[in-house]
Order: sequence, then C-alpha cells, then structure tokens
Amino acid sequence: MSDSPLKPSQESILLRVLWMVLYVLVWQAAQLLLGAVVLIQLIYRLVYGAPNLSLMNFGDSLSQFMAQIGRFGSFHTEQKPWPFADWPAARAPEGEAPHSVPPAAHPARDEEPKL
Repeated sequence: MSDSPLKPSQESILLRVLWMVLYVLVWQAAQLLLGAVVLIQLIYRLVYGAPNLSLMNFGDSLSQFMAQIGRFGSFHTEQKPWPFADWPAARAPEGEAPHSVPPAAHPARDEEPKL
C-alpha cells in the first residue's frame, strides 16, 4: 500500500475549496450587514430627506467586496478578496445627493480673563 502525496493541482484545489467555504460564511455575514445598512439608510432618508454619505460609501464598498467574493467563488479570478487584497474603495454616488450638515458656528471667545 503506497501513500501517494497529493499532486500540486489537487492540493491547490483543496486549499481553494477551504477558502471558498470560508468566504461563503463571510458572504452570509456580509449579506446581513448590507441588509442592515439598507434598512438604516432608508430610515435615515425618511427622517432627513437625503441619504447618509457614510452609509452610502460603506454600502458601496461592502457590495464591491461581496462581488469580489462572487468572482473568486465562481473561478473568475484567483485573487482572494479582503483581507488578502485591499478593501474596495467607495465610488462616487450616482443617485441622490447625500445629506450634509453645516458646520456648527463657534461662539466668539472673550479673551479677557474672568474673575
């Protein structure tokens, strides 16, 4: 009985399967997180009349991350998603303009010491 070692291609596919299983679990968590961002963004939009820029940017980068997982899982690319690659940068918004808060006015300071 001979124990033949795995061929390099078999070894690499087994490692890839392990990464794919891990990224399927990450996908599930990211899907829930994206759903929460969508819901919070909707509530924010209803309250303030415009979407929140931070949520817009995070939602965009999270959806790009999920797309990277899909491309890796479907063998479209060999590049593993984050943390092995950079986190995707958010793109410029294409929809509504985000809600902006004007900077708070600072009161004038009285430079004389008070006794």
